[in-house]
Amino acid sequence: MIARDMTEMAAWRRHLHAHPETGFEEHETAAFVAEILRAAGLEVATGIGGPGVVATLRRGGGNRAIGLRADMDALLIQEAADRPHRSTIPGRMHACGHDGHTAALLGAAQALTAEPDFDGTVHFIFQPAEEHGRGMQAMLDDGLLSRFPIDEAYGLHNLPGLPVGHFATRPGPLMAAEDNFAITLTGRGGHAARPHVCIDPILAGSAVVMALQQVVARRLDPVAPAVLSVTEFLTDGTRNVIPTTVRILGDARSFRPEVSAIIEAELRRIAEATAAAHGATASVAYTREFVSTLNAAEPTRAALRAAATCMDTLDPECPMLMGSEDFARLLAHVPGNFAFVGNGVDCAGLHNPTYDFDDRALPHMRDYYLALVRDRLPKESE
Repeated sequence: MIARDMTEMAAWRRHLHAHPETGFEEHETAAFVAEILRAAGLEVATGIGGPGVVATLRRGGGNRAIGLRADMDALLIQEAADRPHRSTIPGRMHACGHDGHTAALLGAAQALTAEPDFDGTVHFIFQPAEEHGRGMQAMLDDGLLSRFPIDEAYGLHNLPGLPVGHFATRPGPLMAAEDNFAITLTGRGGHAARPHVCIDPILAGSAVVMALQQVVARRLDPVAPAVLSVTEFLTDGTRNVIPTTVRILGDARSFRPEVSAIIEAELRRIAEATAAAHGATASVAYTREFVSTLNAAEPTRAALRAAATCMDTLDPECPMLMGSEDFARLLAHVPGNFAFVGNGVDCAGLHNPTYDFDDRALPHMRDYYLALVRDRLPKESE
């Protein structure tokens, strides 16, 4: 049974890998998912928050409900590895394993329909646009929780560097919030041979980049994890022209709203004051893209109990990660747990053009979901 299921899940996963779709464009992916769910006999709703899909399975008279979530979107990356199931769409690939997440949850839905030994309701949530940090909010705005009410929510993500069959999570903060910033410095452009009649925004911008390094090092409590990274430095100049404007883009990661607020305030102060010191002006756009992923205590204990039945090794005190996860938007409304499963010690990293999901992880993930449903929605003793 497991071998057949493994083969079927792997075939689904490889089909999805070969046909990647990016955020809010997952229409063929959603149709593929819905077809499998309907064939298994589930109630299926489509078009939730765009291409989102929710399938529902009810058994018994229990009034509790849980949500299991998988993400469906791919990335704007050109696949660099040559494999039979490589992407057929130029410039797009499943470089984060969402193809595997989707296949595993499909396998769990199929198995639970065949052997529904639980009492209550399970909503299988297939989310678009996780990489954008917009998909879960779109589903919430489209009535996800009013149309499909749940008491708890659970999600998984593969993690390269951990052995297949390894499970890692923790109560409390697990993944960071992500803020984005764009600083625009305006000076006075002119000929590169006459810098004295210009106000050079490159000089001002370089000073801003250097000064921003003090925010985490000198403005935040050393025990409050945070990262501030400048990722782009753009100008409208050319070889013999001092530009008029410079744009500095980047992101900041933290776990607490008050830390995010300090980062924003310090970034604005530094940008404006440094620009003024160079005779330029600065404007700052600061947006909060992802919230921190916070695991509730009891759902985390339940996740570890379920994982103990089907995983090889457990880490109940997983280190916090500075990456971000859109599932956090759902956890801001209902308690739940997010956890990592191993994708192999020698696997290429997430978002790498040679990455591939390890199909050997699929049975572990599927069986975890099955154990979790039976733990959280137990049947009455007969």
